[in-house]
Amino acid sequence: MELAVFNQLAADEARATIRHCVAIPRWQEALVAARPFYSREALLAVADTLARQWQQPELQAALTAHPRIGERAEGTDKEATLSRGEQSAMQQAGHALQQAMQQGNQAYEARFGRVFLIRAKGRSGEEMLAALQRRLQNSEADEQQETLDQLREITLLRLKETIR
Repeated sequence: MELAVFNQLAADEARATIRHCVAIPRWQEALVAARPFYSREALLAVADTLARQWQQPELQAALTAHPRIGERAEGTDKEATLSRGEQSAMQQAGHALQQAMQQGNQAYEARFGRVFLIRAKGRSGEEMLAALQRRLQNSEADEQQETLDQLREITLLRLKETIR
């Protein structure tokens, strides 16, 4: 969608346009309320600033919309479709790598109590597994921040793909 069109949408239509970027209604509402944007760069800068305010409650809300790395997102909505595309490297990985990722996901969830989140787009299955193994060594606070950083990357990437 062109930025000029996004700027002109009714608020509910604008929120619907960016809903797939992240399952955090407060972020969606704040970004829509900040319109009009005079450039795509301004849109992305505001989106990034808003995303840097996220904490544990926003993370918990957003993770409800993210499948485990290596698991196929179900459904036909835009978020599920994007997730399947973003995780295509893991979907195409060999059995041993998929098995290692599944075991890593289980260890991560046992350690941190949430699904492992990483910007999958542009990363190989091996890179995602190495990141998971490295992040298992993080403290709870460090891992929460790294997960929030990954969530912000995913959100901004999706926004860039949505608004031209």
